[in-house]
Amino acid sequence: MDDIEIDEVATPELDEPVLIEGLPGVGHVGKLAAEHLLEEFDGELVRRVYATEFPPQVSVDGEDGVAELTCAEFHAVETDGADLLVLTGDHQAGSNAGHYSLTSTFLDVAESFGAERAFALGGVPTGELVEEYTVLGAVSEATLSDGLREAGVEFRPDEPAGGIVGVSGLVLGLGGRRGLEAACLMGETSGYLVDPKSARAVLEVLEELLDFELAYDSLEDRAEEMEEVVGKIREMQEGPAVPDDDLRYIG
Repeated sequence: MDDIEIDEVATPELDEPVLIEGLPGVGHVGKLAAEHLLEEFDGELVRRVYATEFPPQVSVDGEDGVAELTCAEFHAVETDGADLLVLTGDHQAGSNAGHYSLTSTFLDVAESFGAERAFALGGVPTGELVEEYTVLGAVSEATLSDGLREAGVEFRPDEPAGGIVGVSGLVLGLGGRRGLEAACLMGETSGYLVDPKSARAVLEVLEELLDFELAYDSLEDRAEEMEEVVGKIREMQEGPAVPDDDLRYIG
């Protein structure tokens, strides 16, 4: 296969869809948020993106054990407030060059559907358990900041430490160079575990920005499942602190 291949599964009519990126990262916050959008709005699969930069593996699903080559997927979602083009998957690229080439491909797909705005979703690690879930922001241009602040997003100098790495960072950097209005929404999370509460905090901001409503029953169920794990982590916090260098945000 070529280094990158795109399968065109469907091409629905979308009205200036907003790109929503939710690939794996710290706390799986972005991935959880994107998957919840797809669950609640019953998104339609429109593109699969295969790449040699993804791990050399297949997933196996169904009673017949059907294997599917690792890929990223775009789903079309219609909400009352805006049409969405949701990007998610199980992996990011394995190299710096791969991040650039894959993100460029993702942006090409988004633009082919008419997207002019994008939100990258993720988590920013705190190194400790979070009680109140703040959402931090970054934008491709300063004019976008005020709207995010009105939705409760905070901007802090030099945070996240080390910058935004991976597809989420490049959606802003490369997207901005293309003229895309791009923002990154990062829910605070310990960095120790999958964090559905942080994913909900990010989605609540997105609800306000894009004028749609979600139910959160399934995320609440997942949050309850994490309570036992959280209890154990509280005990661990009395031990050595995690070095800051180990907590750099990876989008």
